[in-house]
This record gives sequence, C-alpha cells and structure tokens, in this order.
Amino acid sequence: MRVVGGIARGTQLLSVPGDTTRPILDRVKTALFDILRPNIAEAKVLDLFAGSGSVGIEALSQGAATSVFLDIEPKAVTTIRKNLSATKLTQQGEVRCTDAFKYVRHTARKFDLIYIAPPQYKGIWADMLTLLSERPEVLSVDGQIIVQIDPKENINLELISLAQNNIRTYGNTTLIFYQHRHKEIM
Repeated sequence: MRVVGGIARGTQLLSVPGDTTRPILDRVKTALFDILRPNIAEAKVLDLFAGSGSVGIEALSQGAATSVFLDIEPKAVTTIRKNLSATKLTQQGEVRCTDAFKYVRHTARKFDLIYIAPPQYKGIWADMLTLLSERPEVLSVDGQIIVQIDPKENINLELISLAQNNIRTYGNTTLIFYQHRHKEIM
C-alpha cells in the first residue's frame, strides 16, 4: 500500500496490525482520486473508520487542506500517526481515537469530502449515511460522501437529504458517491 499521487507519491504506508481493517487497494485508490482530483484542492476531508489513514493521506498528498481521521481502534490510530509522519503530512492531519457516530452527531465542522469505509457486512455504512443525511450541515454545499463497501453489501437507501450520484465497482470493492439532494436545504 502506497501513496499513489501528489507530494508524497510513492511513500509506502503501514497497514494496521491484525485483520480488523480492509485497506483500499492502490488501483481502487487511483481510480477514486482520478474522479475526485478536480475537487480535491483545499478540501476539508473527514476519513471515517480510517484504518491506516490511506484515503485521507492520499487526499492531503493531492492537495486537500486538512483531513480528520477517526478510528475507534488504538492500533489504527497509531498506524495513522506513523503514516502521517512518513509522508510529512502530520501538520494537516488530525487523528482521533473516537467513535465515528458520536463525532458526526456532535461536530460543528463542515467537510467537503467524507469517506466511509467501515467494517464489512454489519450495515454500519448505511447507519452512517442515515446519520449524515439527518445532519446535512456536516457536508459542504458542493461536498461529496464516498462509501467503500463490498458489492454484496449494497442496498438502496431512502435518505432525507442525500442522493446517490455515482457508483463504481472494482472487483470486490464498490465505491458509492453521494451529494446533497437539494442544495437549497443548506
């Protein structure tokens, strides 16, 4: 696993010890950032269930202003900090060992890009999307939410303020893109 573009391109990233996380494959990350690149400059990123921090770090490497990394697993938090240090992006990253749902329920911050890659087959991604739909102020007006799941997990969700606008599948990884349903609600 490595940084695929930007100022830290080629830097090898550590994986979280054990089998509690599923890192995004470099080819999927490359495809994702090919899609995001026009909107990544100066973006404020929220990397939920961050694992190794690979997606938030990639965003920083490719020009995002800041990235908040959340994971409840202490080993993941330690790994993220080491990866930020290795890429020399520590100043732009904020790492928290906290519950993602608690953070989203209470934050007053607004993000341009929210990445959701929770443990598989537990429906956590759908619960988080539902919460974000109930708190549309967390996502900037032109912001995007991207969910990383196994294709078998995909279900249609009726969300109050979010609409699916793209879906891409790469082998056993599906990326689903959401944006505000109606910008005027903001």
